[in-house]
Amino acid sequence: MAPVAFAAFLFLLLVGQCLAGKVGICYGRNADDLPAPDKVVQLIQQQSVKYVRIYDTNIDVIKTFANSGVELMVGVPNADLLPFAQYQSNVDTWLKNSILPYYPATMITYITVGAEVTESPVNVSALVVPAMRNVHTALKKVGLHKKITISSTHSLGILSRSFPPSAGAFNSSYAYFLKPMLEFLVENQAPFMVDLYPYYAYQNSPSNVSLNYALFSPQSQDVIDPNTGLVYSNMFDAQIDSIFFALMALNFKTLKIMVTETGWPNKGAAKETGATPDNAQTYNTNLIRHVVNDSGTPAKPGEEIDVYIFSLFNENRKPGIESERNWGLFFPDQSSIYSLDWTGRGNVDIMTGGNITNANGTWCVASANASETDLQNGLNWACGPGNVDCSAIQPSQPCYQPDTLASHASYAFNSYYQQNGANDVACDFGGTGLRTTKDPSYDTCVYVAAGSKMSTTNSSTAPVLNGSSSSRLNKLFSLWLPMLPVVIAACIM
Repeated sequence: MAPVAFAAFLFLLLVGQCLAGKVGICYGRNADDLPAPDKVVQLIQQQSVKYVRIYDTNIDVIKTFANSGVELMVGVPNADLLPFAQYQSNVDTWLKNSILPYYPATMITYITVGAEVTESPVNVSALVVPAMRNVHTALKKVGLHKKITISSTHSLGILSRSFPPSAGAFNSSYAYFLKPMLEFLVENQAPFMVDLYPYYAYQNSPSNVSLNYALFSPQSQDVIDPNTGLVYSNMFDAQIDSIFFALMALNFKTLKIMVTETGWPNKGAAKETGATPDNAQTYNTNLIRHVVNDSGTPAKPGEEIDVYIFSLFNENRKPGIESERNWGLFFPDQSSIYSLDWTGRGNVDIMTGGNITNANGTWCVASANASETDLQNGLNWACGPGNVDCSAIQPSQPCYQPDTLASHASYAFNSYYQQNGANDVACDFGGTGLRTTKDPSYDTCVYVAAGSKMSTTNSSTAPVLNGSSSSRLNKLFSLWLPMLPVVIAACIM
């Protein structure tokens, strides 16, 4: 690899690692059969998850996360908002007893004051901002107001309108507490926290929201915002942008949006046909890739988004329909309901937790009837948003020859196909993909078959370049090369 090309690769790798959005997990405990907190921390560490949200400040849980390497978001429940809003002394005592004895060994980085207060059966929204201010004052007294960030979480129900995204608007009945809260967030450089669930958009209106659109599927039909012309390929982005446009309408467009809950149920009632382990794995896998790749949204492309997946466990005491109790990645006995690749650069088998699902020796190749334009579009998508490792079809690599569009597209199509369930949908590519039972491997170029081992890392993913674009890339990166020390220093800090 040429020095400039290596520097380019290193630059992209470092920038990706430093700036990628963060993916955490929600550790809800509304159940009577969950493992002890120390077992939970071990489970979280085994998954290499670094960010966890809990919904209170339970001392047994908080102290168990000490020296775990996990950053913790803790919460002030809605039931505590009244005493927190009424008296500063109440908050000072809470901080002294529930936070300070365990900090910084337990890395508490966020405090959520209230949770989805507009959904609460008791109207406590007027208490949120006074409580937030008292928590801030308490932290400031002990010098932690710049180390622990304060915010409050909201449901999408805080909007009066969310479609099209550009028409996103907050419910005017919440203006009395919303504007002061937004001002508080800006003043303290805190994010606007929101819980987003494309599942409910699909479940409540399947005739208007397709399952593919809700699951980030590349086969989903794009939705165009008629006001902006922005094209949406998934519901998650549309929901985030509806919040962004609502904030912009109130002149708070600089506020960062953090998704403090999102996920998909693994089981539901008979009428909840979309609540399956397969769909849950698909949604969360695609979500993680979307976040780690810093895809951003149509309104804010490349914007880093931090998300927390709901939830770690199924919770058997949650009220409501069947799906309410079945959002977990794990059963209470800590066995996996389905597996996730938390790096966002690989894929796992829904049944075994191993690499790639079994399709009994099938591959996906480019159709001989496909046009070059369609093949190029499919290739670009697979090596870009599709998150396929296309390093093998780069110059001097095993699958570069023959240097034809059909050959390169076949390799990329098959890689995507194997990573995403090895089914008809994963080999569609707008009609340019074709399933085959004949192994297309040749010489030293190996087309991975379903069921065989496949790397779970994809750090060298890159679009396929022709000679002229490669030359332009080298020139571009020669300008970026002096920035490498700065990027490295930023990573270390």
